[in-house]
Amino acid sequence: MPKGDTVIVFDCGATNVRVIAIDSKGEILASESFPNNTWPDPDYPQYRIWDIKEIWGKMCGASQKVVSQINVNRIAGVTVTTFGVDGTLFDKSGKMLYPVISWQCERTKSIMENIDKYLPLNELYCESGVLPFSFNTINKLIWFVEQKPEIVEKSSSFLFMPSIFSFLLTGEMINDTTMAGTSMLTNLQTRGFSEDIINKIKFPFEKIVSPVEAGTVTGKINSKASAETGLPKGTPVVATGHDTQFAIFGSGAEKKQPVLSSGTWEILMVRSEAFRSGKEQLDLGITTELDSRPGLYNIGNQWIASGILEWARRNLYSEIKDGVYDYMVSGAEKIPSGCNGVKVIPKFYEELKGIPGGQILGLTMESTRDEIFRAILESLSARLAEGKRALENAGGFKTESILCVGGGSKNRLWNQLRADYTGVPLKIIDQKETTVLGASLFVQAACGNAESPEEARSAINYRTEIIEPNQEISAI
Repeated sequence: MPKGDTVIVFDCGATNVRVIAIDSKGEILASESFPNNTWPDPDYPQYRIWDIKEIWGKMCGASQKVVSQINVNRIAGVTVTTFGVDGTLFDKSGKMLYPVISWQCERTKSIMENIDKYLPLNELYCESGVLPFSFNTINKLIWFVEQKPEIVEKSSSFLFMPSIFSFLLTGEMINDTTMAGTSMLTNLQTRGFSEDIINKIKFPFEKIVSPVEAGTVTGKINSKASAETGLPKGTPVVATGHDTQFAIFGSGAEKKQPVLSSGTWEILMVRSEAFRSGKEQLDLGITTELDSRPGLYNIGNQWIASGILEWARRNLYSEIKDGVYDYMVSGAEKIPSGCNGVKVIPKFYEELKGIPGGQILGLTMESTRDEIFRAILESLSARLAEGKRALENAGGFKTESILCVGGGSKNRLWNQLRADYTGVPLKIIDQKETTVLGASLFVQAACGNAESPEEARSAINYRTEIIEPNQEISAI
């Protein structure tokens, strides 16, 4: 039986490294964070890498502070979550052979552009479901094969970011399924790495560590890690992995219920029992990843969102210093639907299609900034409706409601427009730490505090505000 219900989550993001203690009710008991950033590659100063030693030092420092604030005898288990795709090669002794190439690095851009050199893009997308982003893991492995064959030869295993830190905690080298699903190296049907894809890029298949499912106990805190982190030796370490998958689970989303994570970018994803990964989905910008639970797929698309609102704030409302967004929303609420003919076509994430930037149409001498701002909100709401339809087509389901989390969920007018344009209720979830919560639920189940992550999730009190669509314009 576990000693308690406290879970320690190591969460490595692109801007912050955090360690959080969270209990079985989803209450944050303690939290500590440090800024995170990339560094120039020592061998190629124009390229970017993650300094694992530096990040690990920050994790250890944060862990020490968190552990000092809680009852260590109540710790049930530990887990690690990070952003997707990144990782690197290790030898048999556990030595890292090359720095972790960051997803922010440009060195692999030309590789993705010329991926047909290895296999046709349509074929690759059909099998893996992942959009052809330059930062995908497949491109990093190709870079190693082309530029550092001697390192590939010396290597024993490729580990993703969460597995690197899990290895530092336990001494065990184990990858997880949710990270593998971001790599463009997996087969959606088999839920594992594709031997065909990996052989075609000429990387030794045996050096890709087979993934385990989320919730698998991968080892225990060893003596060295205990001394560095303050965590009790022998504490179970449980596999979770890619932050997006656990944010979806932590939001409370059930099957076929899209989740909108609204921030600088909006990411719309759904947990679906079926998927399509043909040319239509590729053209629509649909990416499909492996869900945290077997048999499910996370189908999603994304576009720039609050970043456009921030542009409007800077350029149209710069003289307003206090309560600027409340001011902007209040003004836009007085503008009728249709914005008196003003229409905004923002630049969404269209690099894959080579489409240029956005436009503001229908301006007259009487046009106001409030009309432009409302037009932005309406265009983003229309984009959400398009994304919803694309997900329904790819997953073969009908949306009953959309869960919304993130900073963009605080805009009351935008929320109403989202409901209006999609024609379904928008459910605003008052849960800030969905990634950490979602990962912790898998640990609770793995350590015996619940029969399953779903049972652990049933103990969470999700405070939800429901925005019903205005029936007069829901068909827009």
